[in-house]
Amino acid sequence: MRTITTTEELAAFCAAAKSEPYVTIDTEFLRERTYWSKLCLIQMALPGKTGEGVLVDPIEGGEALSLEPLYDLFRHKATVKVFHAARQDLEIFFVEGGVFPDPLFDTQVAAMVCGYGEQAGYETLVKKIAKESLDKTSRFTDWSRRPLSDAQKEYALADVTHLRLVYESLARQIAKSGREAWVAEELKLLTDPETYTVRPEEAWLRVKTRTTSGRFLAVVKALAQFREEYAQSNNVPRSRVMKDDALLEIASTRPTNHEELGRSRLLLREGRKGDIADGILSAVQAGLEMRPEDMPKPDLTREQLQVNPALADLLRVLLKAKSESLGVAAKLIASAGELDAIAAGERDVPALHGWRFEAFGEDALRLCRGEIALTARGNEVRVVRTA
Repeated sequence: MRTITTTEELAAFCAAAKSEPYVTIDTEFLRERTYWSKLCLIQMALPGKTGEGVLVDPIEGGEALSLEPLYDLFRHKATVKVFHAARQDLEIFFVEGGVFPDPLFDTQVAAMVCGYGEQAGYETLVKKIAKESLDKTSRFTDWSRRPLSDAQKEYALADVTHLRLVYESLARQIAKSGREAWVAEELKLLTDPETYTVRPEEAWLRVKTRTTSGRFLAVVKALAQFREEYAQSNNVPRSRVMKDDALLEIASTRPTNHEELGRSRLLLREGRKGDIADGILSAVQAGLEMRPEDMPKPDLTREQLQVNPALADLLRVLLKAKSESLGVAAKLIASAGELDAIAAGERDVPALHGWRFEAFGEDALRLCRGEIALTARGNEVRVVRTA
């Protein structure tokens, strides 16, 4: 097992990869104790059963290792960069290097399009396609600790060596079905900077609450913004600043001094003193002083939807029939919320755009207009045109 720890070694491997049609890539990282993922290891493998597989160790390499040769490979359009469930990997490279792999192939996305179920796991695909089993004994490794054992290295390499067969098989299936545009549409979301851009002023939208009071939401917004900014600048998890339940408690009690803040039942010890406590109190004050026109407005569109329940049920049957006939995971085509929205007359939903319109949306609208009906014959549901 070859481990790369210098820029020169990485540049040589990436130069070799540029002459290949694809390279498989994976990462190991930690995020439990930080806001930003800590990159601990990069695994890469070249095509062929005996193609070279390497580990790139940024921890052991330290200042002697720059990832710029890898980023240069990411920009090399003649070599496909193959990942499985790439979102977290791509976030690391985007945050650290400001670059996305181009072209990109995500085997999890491709597997859903090819009918392997919703969010097919790597282990499942390796068993079904490569006919191999994975040794998962090193699954819970602390990848930041050194030295790595041979077992840990073998486990990490397996994530890219078996990926070669998985990729080649899925790529053939995609080409045969003519669904390259479907996969490309999904991958476009993964390489959109907006997917990984977190704006502190919008952090309140992730806090779940049933309260619609404008003043309460103003305090929630200010607290969530402080939490996000503090977590980012100090590289600590949001939960280390305050958890959602503590944030909602504080938004309700609205403490004005350290003594009142100390009475919180849910706030962690770290939040009762120092910069966090001061920030919380300032955020509460900012929320209380927010002008009415600046207060956040709750999204009530979901509650206001006049859903036709019978039509929603028919759309679910149609989705199941389409999913089975196309061999595509149903949740990849449309969510339950989208079906309800369509049944309520909404038309600006993902299921009615792009490849989803071709696969499901066009017939969904016909069903809504009464132009088609659904019939059953045995276990099969069929679409028939109405008179």
